[in-house]
Amino acid sequence: FYKNKTVLISGLAVLFFVAGIWLTDSRISVINNSDRAGQIFSGTGLVVKEPAPTAFGQNLTVDLDNGLRVLVSAAKFPEYAYGDEINLSCVLQLPKNQDSFDYRMYLAKDGIFYLCQKPKITLLASGQGNNLYAGILQIKNKFNDNINRLIPSPEAGLLSGLILGGSVGLPDELKTNFSRTGLTHIIAVSGYNVTIVAEYLMLLGIFLGLWRKQAFWFAIVGILIFVIMTGLSASAVRAGVMGTLLLFAMKNGRLANAQNAVLAAAGIMLFFNPLLLRYDVGFQLSFLATLGIIYLYPLFESLVDKKGKIFWLWEIMFLSLSAQIFVLPIILYNFQNLSLISLVANVLVLPIIPLTMLLGFLMAITGFIFLPLATIMAWLTFLPLKYEVEVIQIFGGLKYSALVIENISEVFIFIWYLIILAGIIVYRRQKFCKNMTSSGILFSQIHE
Repeated sequence: FYKNKTVLISGLAVLFFVAGIWLTDSRISVINNSDRAGQIFSGTGLVVKEPAPTAFGQNLTVDLDNGLRVLVSAAKFPEYAYGDEINLSCVLQLPKNQDSFDYRMYLAKDGIFYLCQKPKITLLASGQGNNLYAGILQIKNKFNDNINRLIPSPEAGLLSGLILGGSVGLPDELKTNFSRTGLTHIIAVSGYNVTIVAEYLMLLGIFLGLWRKQAFWFAIVGILIFVIMTGLSASAVRAGVMGTLLLFAMKNGRLANAQNAVLAAAGIMLFFNPLLLRYDVGFQLSFLATLGIIYLYPLFESLVDKKGKIFWLWEIMFLSLSAQIFVLPIILYNFQNLSLISLVANVLVLPIIPLTMLLGFLMAITGFIFLPLATIMAWLTFLPLKYEVEVIQIFGGLKYSALVIENISEVFIFIWYLIILAGIIVYRRQKFCKNMTSSGILFSQIHE
């Protein structure tokens, strides 16, 4: 009985979900039993994440000496950093949900149960966090400083988003146009970014004289550092885990199975934090987009001639369409935005993203070594960045580039994915029958 693979895998799946339900319920019960709202905290705390800039200041994630983790809204100056030990006095308040956005659970997934209002902060000491993590963040910040020094805004913000992830350096209008053109994914670290980084790191390792196996470990370490530098977002961690698993498969001569890799990445992340599944939209979009490419792209790919001169154009369109079909209900439900020009914008922008990332990375690295050469490279880097920004601004500024669609129900989402599932099953059965028929004909010919 236990040697039956189907029974074994099904049993493990059931145990995984039961454990997930139990762990999620225990986490939510802790959140619901939070009863310190309105209390005044006075004591010490440690900044455990890189501060996030806001329109009016900076948000600090702080572990208090009483075991609580809080979000502190601090003034813009003085600036704080990861690892700062502070003396803090503030009023603890529960986060308030905003319209349909469950802000309280969004913070709770990161262990943050309270907001720290009207804080009085005194810096006690710096460098109290993990030295390795602090060092990686310091390299990231210097890397970002080089970009901002060599490239003007908003192109500098776009380059930082492409290489390091995030949209902090982008003006609000450009952020809106990213959403309207369906290109937000290029500044949210994804498998696409990690694939480019892994390929470049492998080539760099071989160029430096490493054997292929040594270059593999060089790429693995590089991916780990890259994911940490991007802030360990759900999409970055997912892409990093998948990229690492696929590189291991290549190293060991095993067939790289993207389906197994994406499920393993999801399983690992949910094992440590099951609240991601329900309360992290980034996690949902990241995995759904990847599943769309895995399951729908082969269907679209079979419709065109791979040897055609413009197959690269179809490839970009089908990759984008596959991902968008899978993420569309979640985008409409959470953001009420439907981009009508996403396919065109992706075709115009995506082909030059790898070149932009390579030039930008080399420019920033050269800025540490020889600034005059980095200045020359900045001109080369600026050209594709300027083109990408102009495309996004022009298409995003069109009157009907996107539609606002409100009141999307859970029933619509369920029916949408049910139709997709049925279509995939039908397609795979037809493909299986076709392959079996072809094999039968070939066997008959050989037998004759």
